[in-house]
Amino acid sequence: MWTKIVPVTALIASVSLTGGTAYAEPATPVGGEALGSRGLVAPEGVKKPPKTKATSYVVADAGTGQVLAAKDAHGRYLPASTLKTLTALTLIPKLDKNRKIRPSQNACNQEGSAVGLTPKTTYKVEDLFRALMMSSGNDAAMALAETNGGLAKTMADMNAEAKRLQANDTVAKTPSGLDKPGQSSSAYDLALIARAGLANPDFTHYISTKVANFPAPKGKHYQISNHNKLLWRYNGMVGVKNGWTSKAQASFVGAATRGGHTIVVSIMRHEGGFWDEVASLMDWGFSVRGKAAPVGQLVDPLPAGLPAPQQQASAPATKVTPAQQPPLLDTAARNQDDSTKTVGSVVIGGGLLFGLIYLWYGIRRKRARSRF
Repeated sequence: MWTKIVPVTALIASVSLTGGTAYAEPATPVGGEALGSRGLVAPEGVKKPPKTKATSYVVADAGTGQVLAAKDAHGRYLPASTLKTLTALTLIPKLDKNRKIRPSQNACNQEGSAVGLTPKTTYKVEDLFRALMMSSGNDAAMALAETNGGLAKTMADMNAEAKRLQANDTVAKTPSGLDKPGQSSSAYDLALIARAGLANPDFTHYISTKVANFPAPKGKHYQISNHNKLLWRYNGMVGVKNGWTSKAQASFVGAATRGGHTIVVSIMRHEGGFWDEVASLMDWGFSVRGKAAPVGQLVDPLPAGLPAPQQQASAPATKVTPAQQPPLLDTAARNQDDSTKTVGSVVIGGGLLFGLIYLWYGIRRKRARSRF
């Protein structure tokens, strides 16, 4: 079997758009060399993955960590509410789920999707996690961050957790996933975070709950439901998280279990209406699992106290077929205001090209003068 990828030349250094400083790129992307492609990476010898309108996606076996197919796996995009997976994974071990809190007015006033928190009601931390992962409550995300010691501390904790997981494409700026300059994640990282979350029983409980009673003022309750439509539609669906903002477009990471095996699918930057496409990718993952050579690997978390490595072992790839390479930057990437974008390298290349043109033009003028 061989792996079909779009070849991407490794950049040795790039120039920051803000500071002008150079930095070294890792020699091999996390999870294997093939995952550095911005095009489709799929095994030969089995049927191709079904088509999707997602700009980026990953299909992986959660048990083995094998990446079965991917497209632009490490492309950095705005994550929208899929970032709440990192919020939950970070804060579940830190907060007592039976602790009772009253949310601040700031938390209750968060924009976007909300569960309807009010300072007049007392909530358990586990209520807030349900609101976070079922109803995608931005108010619950802020309330949890404040319970953890404040927004700044929670952002530091979330980014430290991302580094521990080797989710190096992920930069958290908000606990809710609301768009903010510099915030990013990737389909690879979402799959990595979801896989880690599935190992936590509380995380799995929150993402798989379809409906739950939620506290209301004066001792009353109202019912909330999970926004993940595949919990009702797809056989074996465990859950995880979907997200959407106008800048990020639709994103999703989900997991399903059949026959003792779990498949994870993550997508980013989809125009919307992705549920059937995700189901098809899930079906494909189950059908080829154990039959195809993996194109990469979901790496394990780092042991406590160790820094992130600069290079990972390459995934198996015995044959490379060129294909059309998409543009290096897209609208979502530009909106992130990421100062480490590789367009600095493009600027350098453009300067060299301009110099060659200028030199050629000077030689032509000198020859022209010599004729007279």
